[in-house]
Amino acid sequence: MPVVRGCDLPDDLLYDVDNNLWYRDEGDGTYTVGMTMIATGMAGQLVAFTAKKAGKTIKAGKSCATVESGKWVGPAKVAFEAEIVAVNDNLTATPGLANSDTYGDGWMVKVKPVDPAAINDLTKGADVAGPYEAKMEADSFAGCA
Repeated sequence: MPVVRGCDLPDDLLYDVDNNLWYRDEGDGTYTVGMTMIATGMAGQLVAFTAKKAGKTIKAGKSCATVESGKWVGPAKVAFEAEIVAVNDNLTATPGLANSDTYGDGWMVKVKPVDPAAINDLTKGADVAGPYEAKMEADSFAGCA
């Protein structure tokens, strides 16, 4: 597993480095989406999570959810056009799951890409260390505690 500046990046996931999101292939044409450890590290403790509703189709680069911490409020933007097929209601009830179990119970939504080939634009976990090192440098983010 790549570790960049103390931030874990599991190599079985795909990454949208620009938007700090991870994607897990569920093997049925859907992908579970969550914030990376880098995203939660930069945002701090999450206090609110509001996802778009299941059944809604989101355009590439548009928000599938709004995330709020004590120091940041912003959109979680999907990398490709997709339909939201499930929302993590546990994360809505307990936003801190994104901090405590980033790659497990802290997932945000499950999506089904409109064009399955769009997933090829994501970065494979094995290849993500270099792009994240550069992004963290550009964002002046020292790393995960």
